Amino acid sequence: MTAATSVDWSSLTVGDALPELVLDVTATRIVAGAIASRDLMPVHHDRDYANQQGAPDIFMNILSDTAYCSRFLTDWAGPDAFVRRLAIRLGVPVFPGHTLTFTGEVTRLTREHDEGLVEIELRAVNDLGEHVSGTATINLPIAR
Repeated sequence: MTAATSVDWSSLTVGDALPELVLDVTATRIVAGAIASRDLMPVHHDRDYANQQGAPDIFMNILSDTAYCSRFLTDWAGPDAFVRRLAIRLGVPVFPGHTLTFTGEVTRLTREHDEGLVEIELRAVNDLGEHVSGTATINLPIAR
């Protein structure tokens, strides 16, 4: 669910948990992400090819992972938020039929002029373990 208003930077504290984002992964979601990001590598849309490469099925590409991490952050932070930095690392793959659960925690709060910076550690896990982990910095306007 997307926030209708942005998070109030002054109400945040280090250690605050972001609400989970649960994403059911389907073949359609994987293929659509690959097409949208123009990643035509067959392992993202051709099950037979993925099998020949040793994978049990097609799997999500990193550009889709980046987009879902960004969605996780902005769904929480709201429409005035801006993702300034996102650094992720891939872990286990995600295949159709898996559920991805995104979690995060505020790790640092700083102020830069009239912008509040929020540093966040995030991760997404699936049936096989940790799929993606990383850090992000989000800008939030500070109310005057």
